[in-house]
Amino acid sequence: MITAPVNDLFIRLKNAALARKHECVIPYSRLKEEIAKVLVKEGYLESIERDAGNLVVRLKYLRSRPRLTNVKNISTPGQRIYKNVRQLENKASAIGIQIVSTPAGVMTEKEAVKKRRGGEVIAEVW
Repeated sequence: MITAPVNDLFIRLKNAALARKHECVIPYSRLKEEIAKVLVKEGYLESIERDAGNLVVRLKYLRSRPRLTNVKNISTPGQRIYKNVRQLENKASAIGIQIVSTPAGVMTEKEAVKKRRGGEVIAEVW
């Protein structure tokens, strides 16, 4: 049993990228699919497909280097980190993106600020 499914998603993606794999199979959940859609939109992943209870994720490479190089999990099952719009506006790191789960859906911190929504900061990706 996976106790932290979102963290498992990021670990699988990072390991697949480090192993230079072109595809990664991940157990399906709607939240994982929404996070993967954000990563596709931001150019970190090539594409995603739903297949028999799994997500098949195609990784994106730029000059034979993986586009997704590192992930820092912010929220964990034991400690959820929430930020309001002002805290998201004052993001310290200019590298990469933060993925935020808001009442309006999963999005980057820039989209959340634009829509004036705060929420749970899931991870930082670069």
